[in-house]
Amino acid sequence: MYSLKLTNIAAEFIKKLDKKSQSQIIEKIELLKENPLEIGKQLKGNLKDYRSIRSVGQRYRIIYKVCETEVIVVIAAIGIRKDGDKKDIYELMKKYVKIGLFD
Repeated sequence: MYSLKLTNIAAEFIKKLDKKSQSQIIEKIELLKENPLEIGKQLKGNLKDYRSIRSVGQRYRIIYKVCETEVIVVIAAIGIRKDGDKKDIYELMKKYVKIGLFD
């Protein structure tokens, strides 16, 4: 079983949500303890080290990284997929990785 770790970015995002959405996201994150490499999809490009799963009726994306040597799943960010928008969670993640926020 894997341990879970949330970044401050992910934790702050969850805090801002309504209770129902918080509950659904936390429930989905808990699933990552068992088989994080079988859940979600591998991302591409400069996010290739991360995986993504959907939550709250496909609205939110939970972006995470599996560190097998430490048996830990790091929840890097959570957000909404807004294709073509600068607030799109994948665009934000690209910026975070580029500036070295998750090294």
